[in-house]
Amino acid sequence: MNATLVLLFAASVVCDVAGQLAFKLGADRLPAVAQAGAAAFAGRLVAEPWLLAGLAVYAVEFLVWTRILSVVPLTIAFPVASLNILGVTAASRIWLGEAIVVRQVAGAVLVTAGVALVASSL
Repeated sequence: MNATLVLLFAASVVCDVAGQLAFKLGADRLPAVAQAGAAAFAGRLVAEPWLLAGLAVYAVEFLVWTRILSVVPLTIAFPVASLNILGVTAASRIWLGEAIVVRQVAGAVLVTAGVALVASSL
């Protein structure tokens, strides 16, 4: 895998992790639909800054992912992109203070091992 491709995959994973964190932060700030009513909830949904930031990050990721797919077979790109599982798990622990149990760590390690196997076929 060349340096440009590594940077593209890293950018994709970083965008995915950042987008997921932004969505979580935005979702946590939304009122319950039953509490606010559907119209008020919808208004908050489209005006929540963290959700808008998440959408903006995913717009960037769309461009990065499209570039990746133009040079890498999907059968390789998609498994490598699953490194976002490891990134989201770590980021949610570090920045959101979420608990991580041993099974989550084991799953993330297994995904990472699988990614290494797939990426080695490039």
